[in-house]
Amino acid sequence: MDLKSLIRDIPDFPKPGILFRDITTLLSDPQGLRYCIDLFTQRIIEADLKAEYVVGMESRGFIFGSLLAYQLESGFIPVRKPGKLPAAVHSIEYALEYGTDCLEVHQDALQVGSRVLIVDDLIATGGTAAATAKLVQKIGCQLVGFGFIIELRDLNGRKNLPDVPIVSLVEY
Repeated sequence: MDLKSLIRDIPDFPKPGILFRDITTLLSDPQGLRYCIDLFTQRIIEADLKAEYVVGMESRGFIFGSLLAYQLESGFIPVRKPGKLPAAVHSIEYALEYGTDCLEVHQDALQVGSRVLIVDDLIATGGTAAATAKLVQKIGCQLVGFGFIIELRDLNGRKNLPDVPIVSLVEY
């Protein structure tokens, strides 16, 4: 099955000049979604990325991260924007193209020494994934790798990430 054929291109979203890779068409295709998660699981296992927890970033990382965690028999931990989690949090602020943003995770979600795999739908410049990595490492977790459905190679996001294995299924 060709995953690229299930990903829709939306020109000029969210602003002119951006070509948005829309995964909602992949999500709505039952056979495509099953194939995607099965392939993702297989590639993560082949890369020997054994993790106690899969960490997914808001919001599309929740979808793929939770499905992958189920397949790997790992726990799933959501990383969210500020003010979305109800208990005490660890947080990290990171730079964006214009300004800053912040990510949070519950303080009791991860324990020091936990093996963590970070998952999202897409890596572009790598800013959010790099900030998530810093957050889990700040807690004292062992980052075993990253998993992405889509990688935009021209944006060189890998160079902004720690030196751990990276699995991506589709490259543009």
